[in-house]
Amino acid sequence: MAITVNIYYSGKNGNAVKFAKEMIDLGIVNKIRNASGNLRYEYFLPMEDSEVVLLIDSWQNQRALDIHHGSPLMTQIVELREKYDLHMKVERYVADESGVSDLDKSFIRE
Repeated sequence: MAITVNIYYSGKNGNAVKFAKEMIDLGIVNKIRNASGNLRYEYFLPMEDSEVVLLIDSWQNQRALDIHHGSPLMTQIVELREKYDLHMKVERYVADESGVSDLDKSFIRE
């Protein structure tokens, strides 16, 4: 069952954006995206708060997420979080295996 974790990184003086850029520049993001079980790893900038970066991080199952959390990359991520003095708000979602309802589909424009 797929798991998605939304992490809102917040900091001061643009530190959340600097963190995300350094994650990309160091190749950590690509390594995570190429990890077995990773479905999505993307950063987004909320329109209403320039001091926040949203990470959408999706994994095939809890085991894949646990392996990621135990990987050496997590040490690098934690060090960067500390470097930029970031705080986090986390939301966790488990995929609804039933899919999109017919009613919901009527509102989706492809």
